[in-house]
Amino acid sequence: MSSALFPFSAVVGQDDLRLALLLNAVSPAVGGVLVRGEKGTAKSTAVRALAAVLPQVDVVPGCRFSCAPTAPDPVCPDGPHEPGPGTARPARMVELPIGASEDRLVGALDIERALADGVKAFEPGLLAAAHRGILYVDEVNLLHDHLVDSLLDAAAMGSCHIEREGVSVRHAARFLLVGTMNPEEGELRPQLLDRFGLTVEVAASREPEQRVEVVRRRLAYEDDPAAFAARWAGDEAEVRTRVVSARALLPKVRLGDNALLMIAAVCAGFEVDGMRADIVMARTATALAAWAGRTAVLKEDVRQAALLALPHRRRRAPFDAPGLDEAKLDEILDGFADDEPQPDPDPEPDPGPEGPEGPDDNGGGPDGGGVPPQGGPEAPETADAPETADAPEAPDAPEAPDAPDSPAPAPQPATGQGGDAPEQAAVRAGEPFRTKMFSVPGLGEGASGRRSRARTAHGRTTGAQRPRGQLTKLHLAATLHAAAPHQKARGRSGRGLVVRKDDLRQATREGREGNLVLFVVDASGSMAARQRMGAVKGAVLSLLLDAYQRRDKVGLITFRGAGADLALPPTSSVDAAAARLERLPTGGRTPLAAGLLKAREVLRIERLRDPSRRPLLVVVTDGRATSAGALAGDARALGARSARLLAADGVASVVVDCETGPVRLGLAGALAAELGGPAVTLEGLRADALAGLVKNVRTSAVSPSSPHTNRRAA
Repeated sequence: MSSALFPFSAVVGQDDLRLALLLNAVSPAVGGVLVRGEKGTAKSTAVRALAAVLPQVDVVPGCRFSCAPTAPDPVCPDGPHEPGPGTARPARMVELPIGASEDRLVGALDIERALADGVKAFEPGLLAAAHRGILYVDEVNLLHDHLVDSLLDAAAMGSCHIEREGVSVRHAARFLLVGTMNPEEGELRPQLLDRFGLTVEVAASREPEQRVEVVRRRLAYEDDPAAFAARWAGDEAEVRTRVVSARALLPKVRLGDNALLMIAAVCAGFEVDGMRADIVMARTATALAAWAGRTAVLKEDVRQAALLALPHRRRRAPFDAPGLDEAKLDEILDGFADDEPQPDPDPEPDPGPEGPEGPDDNGGGPDGGGVPPQGGPEAPETADAPETADAPEAPDAPEAPDAPDSPAPAPQPATGQGGDAPEQAAVRAGEPFRTKMFSVPGLGEGASGRRSRARTAHGRTTGAQRPRGQLTKLHLAATLHAAAPHQKARGRSGRGLVVRKDDLRQATREGREGNLVLFVVDASGSMAARQRMGAVKGAVLSLLLDAYQRRDKVGLITFRGAGADLALPPTSSVDAAAARLERLPTGGRTPLAAGLLKAREVLRIERLRDPSRRPLLVVVTDGRATSAGALAGDARALGARSARLLAADGVASVVVDCETGPVRLGLAGALAAELGGPAVTLEGLRADALAGLVKNVRTSAVSPSSPHTNRRAA
């Protein structure tokens, strides 16, 4: 079967995505593209196809680090390079798997040569392979933190510096960083988010004709990839020629004072942090002008640059989706005079041939700079730009799926306690704040994260041990130390070290893991005072923000009336939990035992699904128990018994005490004692007010048979 990629020019619609990718092809200094959108929207297809329309690069023959023959890296590990003719090769697209090791990304000591020949040699990683090409990360929001750190360093410095295992190497690493992600699976770490020059939101077209064309082209490609690629070869060549022409024109584009003032005013108006946004906007506007075949930056270029460079940089509330208020943008730009007079373009650079879709290349209109030819031999193009622009608002339209989150009838005559209070409308959450960090005690082995201590495949090396099963990370020093005493007995005669299987040592590393943070929120009438519930939601939102930053899975249980509901099953999408919390209604009696037992059942199921992920239970309540729900017995006694069952399971817990007023009953504190964890007031939850609180959550009871057993600290 042919390995031909889907042609870039054959992608239907997605004008903003294609334009952002091509602007980076024209000017790699723009800083890359982050593509956000739902599954099945051609994100990966478009990115993988970009390499085919990039111009070829000249490299020093035999250099593993892709040095340019005209300006080789003076500290290249394969250098120094003598001046001479280079070898042309296609631009590379290197894909970084989310499960890659740090050695695979940055490179490491060549173990085979070190052990066999006694030679200290460096084996390049993916950053070296991506130099002067594209580094593509699919599902970039799921990338492990240790890889993100290395990626941030390389993106900031334009080089990769390795100091490990006796190897000291530095090599150039300048690449076009492209990432794709589905926001439903969690957001991106802020430091990495800011490193992407542009961001694009993509969504599937709602136009039937365009959807038909997508299916037609995809089926034609799958039937015969080589023939399909050949049919679009002409269009691919046109796009490639236009990229070359725009690159040649780029140094001649003039960024006038008027354009610079517009850029500064837009960035100040949207209160973006730092100066990176201004610089990226300036580079993007310049690239837009070059792509349109102009030598002056116009107001429309500044507008389009803002739409691509600012959505992920503007200040916004936690869990808000990136976006930009276009009305506000137009208001800011309307305060400036019309664009400066455009000088005659230099007659030498050829902006490239125009296809049948010439109007797309005129650089006018809100899209600024145009997009590549989309017409093909099969069907005319149907514009999708308005659809794409409105895509971020689509998820807010349907409200029906969340209806089950609103428990049914408020009256509960079966409780025999006078009936429940009527349900109250949901109130807005208070402002989030930075919270104290709570962690599960002991040493876990869960997924990589940033909360609790754990044995991980990545982190600081704490020792060595004999491998249990397959060797995954060699501890070189310990291996050599184990083999050294036996060299004479093994008849060593040359430089190479004689190493046996019994000499191999596995490196043990300690890092941080992500936990399952299960929120159990009291939504009963005793919590329903509007100001009080707003503060409670603000506190839970703050804890959710902390869970997002520490790469936890989260779940949300609410209890009110006669029972408890699993409002959100455990998921990596903290945004979904925040959305459910915002619409949470209140009212009715307080079935505390039902909420705790529901939590125990959810944790039991999750323990079977993911045994290595340890849970942290966060109970948000004032501690009152006024309803036994479907159970028989005293409500308070049932609540205490349910808490003791969770403690016996070895579940680490913390209680957020929501009781207010001058007279406090201390019921939440008593609940915390039954759970074996601390109780924290809403006021004391803030990080700056918790200096005297212990860091680790303690559990009062330990179950020897539980896989989540937590040992008490000595």
